[in-house]
Amino acid sequence: MKESTAHIGASTGRAEARRVTGDAALHRQVAPFRIPMSSPDITQAEVDAVNAVLRTPHLSIGPCVDEFERRVADYAGARHAVAVSSGTAGLHLAVIAVGVTDGDEVITTPFSFVASANVALYERARPVFVDVDPESLNIDANRIESAITPRTKAILPVHAFGQPADMDAILDIARRHKLIVIEDACEAIGAEYKGRKAGALGHAGVFAFYPNKQMTTGEGGVIVTGDDNWNHLFRSLRNQGRDVFDAWLNHSRLGYNYRLDEMSAALGLAQINRIEALLAKRERVAGWYAARLQKIEGVTVQFVAATPTRASWFVYVVRLAPHIQRDQIVRRLDERGIPCRPYFQPIHLQPFYRQRFGCMPGDFPVTERVAASTLAVPFFGNMSEEQVNAVCDALREVLDEAAAGKSMNETTDEHR
Repeated sequence: MKESTAHIGASTGRAEARRVTGDAALHRQVAPFRIPMSSPDITQAEVDAVNAVLRTPHLSIGPCVDEFERRVADYAGARHAVAVSSGTAGLHLAVIAVGVTDGDEVITTPFSFVASANVALYERARPVFVDVDPESLNIDANRIESAITPRTKAILPVHAFGQPADMDAILDIARRHKLIVIEDACEAIGAEYKGRKAGALGHAGVFAFYPNKQMTTGEGGVIVTGDDNWNHLFRSLRNQGRDVFDAWLNHSRLGYNYRLDEMSAALGLAQINRIEALLAKRERVAGWYAARLQKIEGVTVQFVAATPTRASWFVYVVRLAPHIQRDQIVRRLDERGIPCRPYFQPIHLQPFYRQRFGCMPGDFPVTERVAASTLAVPFFGNMSEEQVNAVCDALREVLDEAAAGKSMNETTDEHR
């Protein structure tokens, strides 16, 4: 019995050793992320602001939302600001304010987060895509007029990655064709175009404050506009269609529950009070990346156009040379604990858009070419220089390994 027990114990030990060895190999293949993809910049001021709200009876429709709206309007240089539950909600309400409905068209970019196109579909309209400028990655203003039809109601430019689109050209086209411009400034709080704040250039603009943005409310967004009527409409639409003078449970129009709560507004207030410091920290990290990445062969650093007075750094996106297999690089970086993401996937090639509208590869070649090469690296304001170095070193290593592997394969092919 003792021998049998000892034998079983030895077998169990060997099995455990094999399991541990296997686990170690697994951990070598899939390392835990040492550096997050993004991280909000939260201080004690934000914690105290949210806790202060929790000590009051006003958790929704309270004074923090009102003050937050005033601060964002002042910062953006807009007459009005209306807080909503997300950037998507804000864009949706702006499309409604334009009067977009069945069969109408909204011109926008296929190189964006999908919400900028989806909001037209919410109102049974059709997003009409216009390809992007190959450097700024924003909608190419030179292509817009050829996309205008009698059904076009609005132009919805997106300030991709925090860099403003060519707004003078877009606004001129809109004036000549009597169209409304809605700015998707969800990635561009603090950005400026020729000395004017992005978001306040069109008839309405929308900021978003998801945790990976320049500032955050957790979830939430703000619409800015100079139109008094739109201001009142947005306030009604976000609150189930109730107008300011409606009696309790009276609703003047179809509306939505798109309100921002008081805790989120309090967080946003603490953040907007620090907005210039938050933007400066992100700009510093972008500078570190640019200095290091421009020395790596096969990598093109994020383009900054001469037109904007100021870009607002939302993410840091590089472009890889066409011969580099981007997805392979993403996997190899992932194994080293460096999370990276393709940014963006073309909207027109998303499964829903292909099924609904018959979109195909080749429809927007610039967008497709750019999307196949883009790589977003970890980026946030509190990122240290050492973390930036680690990302850049890892990228250089995996690119060198990929190049060596390709050379070896080519040599092997020659001897076949």
